[in-house]
Amino acid sequence: MTDDDANLPACCAPSPAPLRLSTPSAQERPDRDGDAARSVVGGLVALPGGTFDMGSEDADVNPGDGEGPIRPVPVDPFRVAPTAVTNAEFARFVEATGYRTQAEEFGWSFVFHLFVAEGVQVRGSAAGTPWWLAVDGADWNHPEGPGSSVDDRADHPVVHVSREDALAYCSWSGTRLPTEVEWEYAARGGLHRQRYAWGDELTPGGEHMCNIWQGTFPRVNTAEDGYVGTAPVGSFPANGYGLYDVAGNVWEWTATAWAPEAYDVWVVRGGSYLCHESYCNRYRVAARTRNTGDSSSGNTGFRVVADS
Repeated sequence: MTDDDANLPACCAPSPAPLRLSTPSAQERPDRDGDAARSVVGGLVALPGGTFDMGSEDADVNPGDGEGPIRPVPVDPFRVAPTAVTNAEFARFVEATGYRTQAEEFGWSFVFHLFVAEGVQVRGSAAGTPWWLAVDGADWNHPEGPGSSVDDRADHPVVHVSREDALAYCSWSGTRLPTEVEWEYAARGGLHRQRYAWGDELTPGGEHMCNIWQGTFPRVNTAEDGYVGTAPVGSFPANGYGLYDVAGNVWEWTATAWAPEAYDVWVVRGGSYLCHESYCNRYRVAARTRNTGDSSSGNTGFRVVADS
């Protein structure tokens, strides 16, 4: 892998990143752990399924993202995690299996420029999004690179995980990634054609409902919602199905390919703490973007589901 073929992180990426020309050493996905599966699946929320109106035709849709047209889509009953997988949950998985993430195997991952400490080794920035710096030693357990830790972030969503890393966790826990249809159905929380997971107004009554950017992106974050980076899961109100952080905080991998001809480019959903109306309004419930499966960055995690 070279800096030129570095993958583009899923922060409102203008286009999918070029594929890496080399790959980490192959790892088999861990076997299902019965105790882990009972614990994880037992904590999922059962959803009834049905038919819902998917997509958006609002004036603020992102051209080329394929949000519309609005169309009725059926979905079978399934179970979904109320939150994204946390650092504590991912740590239990790593401790049980010895799994090494792709960021650890590659030796670097993307960190937002305001979080990069002086003296940390930076090998370059992402083309088109210079606020993303490729930091040596950045991974799920060291989110800003060497010297950083998740010791005080056990209840924050795990980040710097690729889609393959998410699938490895799913294999161990007896779960899977949601399809894009399942993700949007769950995120809507039973609301019909609403712009956000809580309604049509971004800050009803002046209340912040999700962890996104306030200020001038990408230089000044006023943190009016209380957070400049990830927030502990469940910091904002749940949607109508009891699910947290389906808008903002971290992007979430799905099981859906961006397009049939798009090799290893996958849909990610939900937006992140870096989304801002001036550049990326993808915290809307119908919003979508994509990334290559081996991508990892400080604002991408995942949520698990299981069949009913």
